[in-house]
Amino acid sequence: MMSSVKASVRRSKISGFTLIELLVVIAIIGILASIVLASLNTARLKSRDARRLADIKQLQIGLKLYFDAQGTQYPPATATCATPAGVGDDENRGLQVLVNKGYIPQIARDPGSPSTCYSYATLGSPVTTYHLGASMEDAGNPSLSVDKDCNSSTALPSAGSCGSAVYTQGFDGADAAGCAGEAGKACFDVVP
Repeated sequence: MMSSVKASVRRSKISGFTLIELLVVIAIIGILASIVLASLNTARLKSRDARRLADIKQLQIGLKLYFDAQGTQYPPATATCATPAGVGDDENRGLQVLVNKGYIPQIARDPGSPSTCYSYATLGSPVTTYHLGASMEDAGNPSLSVDKDCNSSTALPSAGSCGSAVYTQGFDGADAAGCAGEAGKACFDVVP
């Protein structure tokens, strides 16, 4: 009987895990999970920035179609950025008219903040030029090296490709500024 008790005690020690072994396994799983989550956050950030670039391109196409149909002008910029999005021509910074006239299916909103409209500024009457921008989360995005970086909010000779006039609803398109001064973001901006 004594030998069977020793054998069963010996077997129970062999078949289980110690607390230390379990803690090591849990720590390793935690480290791997944090690495995966960090990579996932970076992928989400890049995805939102890619969406912003696609939205700006869609708006440019809609603006070009509007310009061609109207002859020689773009829709004037407004300050209105309603939440939820409105349907009047002056809604969504003046870009809602592109949807109302059938040039694009909808006015996209910033994927990181659905209540935020993209920046849109215009010059003159009739409106013959515009300045369009989106705040990017990744300041190292390669597209920022080919954007316009103009400042349509001031009448400085250094306003870049925006000229030296103040635009209606103008904004600083410098990469470090973030459109409409959004801290920690870079501004991707385009002109016609």
